[in-house]
Amino acid sequence: MQNKNRVNVGLVGIGFMGWIHSLAYRRSEFADLIAFASKDPKKRGGDWRGIQGNFGPPGEQISLEGLDVAETLEALVKLPQVDVIDICLPPHLHVDAACYAMEHGKDVFIEKPVALTLEGCQRIQETSRKTGQLALVAHVLPYMGPFAYATELVRSGKYGPAIGGYFKRVISDPTWIPDFYQADKVGGPLVDLHVHDLHWIQLLFGKPKSTHAVGRLHGSVAKYVHVLYEFESPDIAVSSSSGVIDGPGRPFAHAFELHLRDATVHFEFAAHSDAAESMPLKVITRDGQVLRPELPAADDIDAFEAEIGEMAQSVLSRQSAPRLSLDHAAGAVELALDIQAQLIASRR
Repeated sequence: MQNKNRVNVGLVGIGFMGWIHSLAYRRSEFADLIAFASKDPKKRGGDWRGIQGNFGPPGEQISLEGLDVAETLEALVKLPQVDVIDICLPPHLHVDAACYAMEHGKDVFIEKPVALTLEGCQRIQETSRKTGQLALVAHVLPYMGPFAYATELVRSGKYGPAIGGYFKRVISDPTWIPDFYQADKVGGPLVDLHVHDLHWIQLLFGKPKSTHAVGRLHGSVAKYVHVLYEFESPDIAVSSSSGVIDGPGRPFAHAFELHLRDATVHFEFAAHSDAAESMPLKVITRDGQVLRPELPAADDIDAFEAEIGEMAQSVLSRQSAPRLSLDHAAGAVELALDIQAQLIASRR
């Protein structure tokens, strides 16, 4: 590394998430985007104007000044100045790309889900162990305002340990995502959407020892589920609801009620076609107080900037931050696939 206080990043996958990551690198104090790879000649020329997602600004014409531009991942990993390959490719390409980059001496930062199968997760884990390269996974939820606050509150122990809660993440049919319901391409609502909460639940409580799920299927892929989680401690009570509803008037909603020994933390948000509505973060204490923490002002990119900053610090220290843990990310995929298998088995 040229500057021991910063890391140099090469980005592969110039779609919506690649665009969002690139915006976060512009702000980062710890990481520099110095190269990218794309098979699209327009994108290699800096024309990212066709990129559009469900949050953040649309793509734009970018400046190529200071950027090395490659056509393939193979060319990107040959650049000696690149420390980390940021993988924002479609999910079914994550495993091969991550393993190739690590086998060629690069740490990797992989957009969620880390893989679509348990075998894929295990292959990345084994390659990381074999090569000594870090495999970090970009699960952004614990860096977002209310979720980051709650994560830190649990870590601090201020109100005692986490003993339960309810977690919700629901979208309308994501017609902007090609192959969303294909298990071998995107993974569907559990692997692509609910994996956020499955990851966060592990951060808060540890990995569940079992799950019980009911819900609806879209072909052979879960569409909407309610899940109960069982932990080693019988005092921990956790449930979740997640998936797709056929109501485009409410394209997105998420919420949590987190139970600590001495307080409850609550937050809820829903985007409707006519307005966004929120129940702001509250901490309801055992002694009867209702606290309303004032969170720092933030936009759609700030959580990604924080995530990238922690990625850079992990690379510099050679220690994976818990929020970026490959094991937690693989555990979330394992839970998602187990829940889906339960639903399929229940229909036989």
